Amino acid sequence: MSNLQAGGIGSARYEEEFTTGSQGVRLFTCRWLPEKRDPKSLVFLCHGYGMECSISMRVTGTRLAKAGFAVYGIDYRGHGKSTGLQGYIPSFDELVNDCSNYFTSVCEMMTNRNKMRFLLGESMGGAVALMLHRKKPSFWHGAVLVAPMCKIAEEIKPHPLVIKTLAKLSSVIPKWKIVPSKDITESAFKNPDWRDEIRSNPYCYKGKPRLKTAKELLMISIDIEKNLHQVTLPFLVIHGGDDTVTDPTVSQALYDTAVSKDKTFKLYPGMWHALTSAESQQNLHLVFSDILAWLDERSMKISSVSEMENKPGHDKQRMKLSKSVRTRAPTTKTHDIQGPKMR
Repeated sequence: MSNLQAGGIGSARYEEEFTTGSQGVRLFTCRWLPEKRDPKSLVFLCHGYGMECSISMRVTGTRLAKAGFAVYGIDYRGHGKSTGLQGYIPSFDELVNDCSNYFTSVCEMMTNRNKMRFLLGESMGGAVALMLHRKKPSFWHGAVLVAPMCKIAEEIKPHPLVIKTLAKLSSVIPKWKIVPSKDITESAFKNPDWRDEIRSNPYCYKGKPRLKTAKELLMISIDIEKNLHQVTLPFLVIHGGDDTVTDPTVSQALYDTAVSKDKTFKLYPGMWHALTSAESQQNLHLVFSDILAWLDERSMKISSVSEMENKPGHDKQRMKLSKSVRTRAPTTKTHDIQGPKMR
């Protein structure tokens, strides 16, 4: 690991470095770590399409680190500060493998081996998180899915005939930026200041989707929607009621269909797609309170089991506590979180 940079941010510190992926691709990674305390758990960020971690997910990273979590992020190849053609996803599987390799390497560090491992994916990052779970079904202890791309909203999809034509062309001119699409920045970010920040961020891709990228996103969303029943890990899925980028009804379907025993769905009326960044301060407080409460509860449960297992002569207590934790995992019914309706 090299090119380490660090800077203090209050009760948490921020660090970044590059690692090497397959085919020699340089992948940018970053982390937010709590100061002067042992992290409760590990949280791994999966950013959205065209986004990156260090700037567009800094609110999430900072809030979670200040709450005691060690937070790690990676810019996908072709995204952010990583190398590769900007906005180009030749293979979604390759993207997932990059994340899996880096995240696993962090988990295998001596200081992290006994810590809980959670994923937090936003938009397309939600799809990445679900595919990471599919790749290693028993590895992750849970996931927070923020407006996950389990299905692309009909409002931003091209006409079916256009999709069919573009799919054929993607094998001939995969890198061309000719897929017609609406301005996602305008649709995703309610706060005008955040729209301006995203538009001025040189590490965010703002052009039309490349042909192969569009095909990969469409195919992976179809795949995930068809296989929601395969989701077994504990998860919290949250969605804005006025989201026009990813479909809130599919988050409901994920909740209804997944076989996970510990699952929660929360819908926030009046909120848009970028729930963790571009909402009002009141709404952000509400969203992060829910996320942190969910992570805290699960971190405490598993930690209590781990501590008991490390104590000699307590076999009966270990068995009883372990059984209790498994059977009490809550299945929270869908309910609306009343936030101010803003446009």
